[in-house]
Amino acid sequence: MGERRMVILGLGYAGAAIARAARRAGFEVAGTRRAPGPEEAPPGVALLPFAAAGEAIAAASHLVITAAPGEAGDPVLEAHRAALARAAGLRWVGYLSTTGVYGDRDGGWVEETTPPAPGQERGRRRLRAEQDWAAALAGRGVALDLFRTGGIYGPGRSALDELRAGRARRVDAPRHRFSRIHRDDIAAAVLAAALRPAAPEMPRVLHLADDLPSTGAEVMEEAARLLGLPPPPLVPLEQALAAMSPMGRSFWAENRRVASGATQAMLGLRWRHPTYREGLAAILAAERGAAGNEGGG
Repeated sequence: MGERRMVILGLGYAGAAIARAARRAGFEVAGTRRAPGPEEAPPGVALLPFAAAGEAIAAASHLVITAAPGEAGDPVLEAHRAALARAAGLRWVGYLSTTGVYGDRDGGWVEETTPPAPGQERGRRRLRAEQDWAAALAGRGVALDLFRTGGIYGPGRSALDELRAGRARRVDAPRHRFSRIHRDDIAAAVLAAALRPAAPEMPRVLHLADDLPSTGAEVMEEAARLLGLPPPPLVPLEQALAAMSPMGRSFWAENRRVASGATQAMLGLRWRHPTYREGLAAILAAERGAAGNEGGG
């Protein structure tokens, strides 16, 4: 199979999990941050400033892009298009996009074959970035996977943390369901796709969303049950929206359910956390296991 060098453009919450999974699978891995600081990269992962990543990109066999597009478009293509053109050994690119490219579906389902119809600027930018990556790789024999991702949660970023911090809300919006995905299922899916790339002629759309789109209130109630706490009181949606930032309100402006059965079949996997229930329970079990290990000396 030759050398496997993965570069992750955006070594944040999901990117770091992908890096750990790739290292376990035997990849040589480098990742970028805008301004690398004292925070450590995962073990065995080279940490690069984003602006200095050109040589690593040119030598890569696999690229993962998690960086969000700005007004000028995709930042990787903007800064490193020349390095990408020199990447003669590049075989696969994975672009982490968003299910926001589908816009509002009034609670209806979207599948991997559903045409995108973004209704907000954030979704339009993501769709343009998907298209720009497809154009940049056209005719090069490089496989491109577009990972349209639901709401990301996991250790340190879940309803459990919101409850403990006292900032949890339980919004009364029973028709409004969100699709979510556990961080570690993202990593497993990206690695599976990198190891089983599709034919390079056409980008492959993959949905990173679990099997049970759910209301925010349902997730908060389960988190409270696991922690042995009373759930926060129900707040009418209109009241909750009034206290939200524009970004927060934008998430509630759209309502869709995202199917991922075809994605799981294409990648030959099943989600480790098929619903928020398994995901929250796994987070809590890991926390308690870590606390037990620290206490054990």
